[in-house]
Amino acid sequence: MNYILFDGKARNNLLPLTYTRPVAEIRVGILTIREKWEKLLGEKTSTLTKSYLQDKYPLINKKEDILINASILPTPELVEIIRELDIDQAVYYKDEIVAVHVHDEQHELHGSQYSRIAYKGNLLKLENVWDIFSLNKDAIQFDFVLLTKNKESQSIPKYVHAKNPENIFIEPGAQIEVCSLNASDGPIYIGKNASIMEGSMIRGSFALCEGSTVKMGAKIYGGTTVGPQSKVGGELNNVVIFGFTNKAHDGFLGNAVIGEWCNLGADTNNSNLKNNYAPIKLWSYEKESFAQTGLQFCGLIMGDHSKCGINTMFNTGTLVGVSANIFGDGFPRNFIPSFSWGGPAGYQVYKMNKVKEVAKVVMERRGLNFNAIEENILNEVFKMTEKYRNF
Repeated sequence: MNYILFDGKARNNLLPLTYTRPVAEIRVGILTIREKWEKLLGEKTSTLTKSYLQDKYPLINKKEDILINASILPTPELVEIIRELDIDQAVYYKDEIVAVHVHDEQHELHGSQYSRIAYKGNLLKLENVWDIFSLNKDAIQFDFVLLTKNKESQSIPKYVHAKNPENIFIEPGAQIEVCSLNASDGPIYIGKNASIMEGSMIRGSFALCEGSTVKMGAKIYGGTTVGPQSKVGGELNNVVIFGFTNKAHDGFLGNAVIGEWCNLGADTNNSNLKNNYAPIKLWSYEKESFAQTGLQFCGLIMGDHSKCGINTMFNTGTLVGVSANIFGDGFPRNFIPSFSWGGPAGYQVYKMNKVKEVAKVVMERRGLNFNAIEENILNEVFKMTEKYRNF
């Protein structure tokens, strides 16, 4: 069967992270949503997303397809139901289509024409951008079981202080120096060729993905994921870093989501709790205004390719778009549009020729090319976000 992951109605609520990727490429837990589905299905998937992203994430059609809502995280039980779907049968969860079996490239979903199967269990679903960190602890637990089943961990070095070692899994090639790993409250997963330096103190649930590094003396609390090829230091609490991103120095991040190709300067901090303990508002691209999250703890959301200078202070509930460059004294505004250059003293447009120069250098350092496809995505995002840059 041919499986296609589609963005669904949650896409706009997951901006700015979905400006540069389909919903399926969001990392929550250890794996991306696509990786979860493919591992459980035992099949490769393709993507139905915005047209400007399709060159990077192509759509593959066949005579019959099963379309799957990428905002919903899979379970083995759900996958078995989906495998058995007949043509024009659909699985629903709380009145939303989870998956539907279609034919002849039918990509416009028309709920009334499908035979409905109601999924009555509980599913993890991304409805808003803050769900990525809010659901991350549960997602790590699920992925940990999925990735470590019938596998043997590398040995924990004797000089590592490990609590609940049976809940710690180390992939081949990982290097662990003298540190503390406490898996009492959740699992700890250390990916291939990852590195934990001396003096680090880590509590689960925690995932350090392939090729990433925890710097010396880091303090990391549960519900935190560090995506592949990233570096982290300082203090992190319930943070999801997608990958290819550096927060290599001291400073606090809490209840935050950071995209790819970001760099946070030394002593960057975010507030995740208001002084009056009030519920936190966050910029909503769907409503084009600030909207209540219902959360007491919410820190920083940062889109791909954004950077900030040393000593940057992000206020509670700050959202930064794609390719912003932030610096200067004081607190920046709570909504920083894509392609902004500046800080509390004022902003101007981050010129595209400079954006592309930096992206090229940053990606080449990791052995990847900033090619025409990547350039086109940034060009499209620049045009789509122009209305927010009223400097």
